[in-house]
Amino acid sequence: MRVLVIGGTQFIGPFVVRRLARMGHDVTIFHRGEHEVDLPEGVRHLHGARAEMGQFTGEFRALAPDVVLDMRAMTGYDAQVTIDAVRGTARRLVAISSMDVYHAYGVLTGFEGGDIEPMPITEDSPVRTKLYLYRAGGGSPRLADNANYDKLNVERLVLGQPDLAGTVLRLPVVYGPGDAQHRLWPYLKRIDDGRPAILLDEVVARRRFARSYVDNVAAAVALAVTDDRAAGRIYNVSEPEALTELDWLQLIVAQTGWSGQILALPSERLPEHLRSSGNPAQEMDAASSRIRHELGFREEIARDDALARTIDWERSDPPAGGPTPEEYAAEDDVLAQQ
Repeated sequence: MRVLVIGGTQFIGPFVVRRLARMGHDVTIFHRGEHEVDLPEGVRHLHGARAEMGQFTGEFRALAPDVVLDMRAMTGYDAQVTIDAVRGTARRLVAISSMDVYHAYGVLTGFEGGDIEPMPITEDSPVRTKLYLYRAGGGSPRLADNANYDKLNVERLVLGQPDLAGTVLRLPVVYGPGDAQHRLWPYLKRIDDGRPAILLDEVVARRRFARSYVDNVAAAVALAVTDDRAAGRIYNVSEPEALTELDWLQLIVAQTGWSGQILALPSERLPEHLRSSGNPAQEMDAASSRIRHELGFREEIARDDALARTIDWERSDPPAGGPTPEEYAAEDDVLAQQ
């Protein structure tokens, strides 16, 4: 199969590209050339910005991809540019989306009102009714500067083309080597600094959240790209069991041998920097049975192994910054009152 990947050089992308190449597929990636990574020798590169994709229609037509995988469509504009550039060239378009499209995420972040959504979330669960959830500066700091970010717009365009079959993969919290958000680092930094305790909001400690390891996500993406039964379908991708935050932290602790205490307290007793906004009682436990039953998805890397690999990477490539002395002092003040 010939596959054209838009993006493919950051975090999840290289895992997907390597997997597709190992499976024997003919892979070309279109990217800006700003993040060159170690990819199999046979993978071809086309360099250009998304806004320039219209200038590459000849190259795309010559490649004659069976499927286009867009790893980096963040806005409706992004999706439309890809659709216009590959229409009439490919038979199917696969787009990476996020579980932030669900109404439950709007409730969790306080972006939307309403009652707590029941769990688990399925692909048929209600989605948000309001767009542009990061314009107010909430949610992910990584996305807050993109006022037009919204995967709902991406999904509607990808699934709404009569002449180009679409597939959407809704991803959970993804962890693993290359994670720009360093999701394990706030805990691991405290562990490595020898902190006597890690403080949690007691509501957050009980909250279940869908997660998946990057290489397992790549396996799910590769299945959706290479199996035409995925045409017209939406798939949640997540581990079969959503752990509570407390269980997740305990697994990290078990990998490190840290002997400190995990202390769950009411939000009002925590330092300001550890208090949750929105509605922290809303869980994000997602069912991934559809992709398992329809495409045969199974995790290849067990959670303990995935965590060990992620911890090794976090320690070898730590982010700048971390908890400040002032934040540690505020945490010490809380601990002194226990």
